[in-house]
Amino acid sequence: SGAATGIALWNRAGGSVYGMAARGARMVDTMEQLLDGPVYHFQSKLTAKEPFVGGAWEWHQDYGYWYHNGCLFPHLASCQIALDRSTTANGCLTMVAGSHLLGRIDHVPVPGEGQNVADPARMRDILARLPEVPCELEPGDAVFFHSNTLHRSAQNLSPHRRWTLICCYNRVDNDTVTRTDDRYHVPLERVPDSAVKAAGLRFASGAEHFTSRPFVPKVA
Repeated sequence: SGAATGIALWNRAGGSVYGMAARGARMVDTMEQLLDGPVYHFQSKLTAKEPFVGGAWEWHQDYGYWYHNGCLFPHLASCQIALDRSTTANGCLTMVAGSHLLGRIDHVPVPGEGQNVADPARMRDILARLPEVPCELEPGDAVFFHSNTLHRSAQNLSPHRRWTLICCYNRVDNDTVTRTDDRYHVPLERVPDSAVKAAGLRFASGAEHFTSRPFVPKVA
């Protein structure tokens, strides 16, 4: 729609408050229960939809992208954490209930936008059968979803910003079969939940910026 969303994306979880949130025990333990096995951090993304100008994300599956990163199975899931109040007015996440059971859908590029979208013709039939569910969240709320879940988010047409953190995980036995980027398995060092608060206090003090110290993993 001609608007833009700010994004910061990284594949290794370090020692910042954002990295600690992805490594926290509650987050990792929940992901391992949902995916039925040990997981590693696949990527995290901070999305920033500013008031009146925040852009839209069209219907897609994350596995529609991650299939091309060398993941043979859709044994991946994400957790979106609301950093601001997230509503239909400022472009909250909307999911298609039950769509994780559909399997991977063909995706096509949107010319000039850098997005891949689920086949529009197939989406018409899917939306005729399955309901859309807006995920309205208060700051600190979180929503977990499978990599084949169809989701989108509308433009932010409100005077309120909508920032979210999305932490994504892959099951260890689904390690990428390619090494063209750094989404391959690196052991995840989980931390107690108290580490998230400690990192947040450092961040709030102005002593640290989450991009200031990139995390370089040790790989054998």
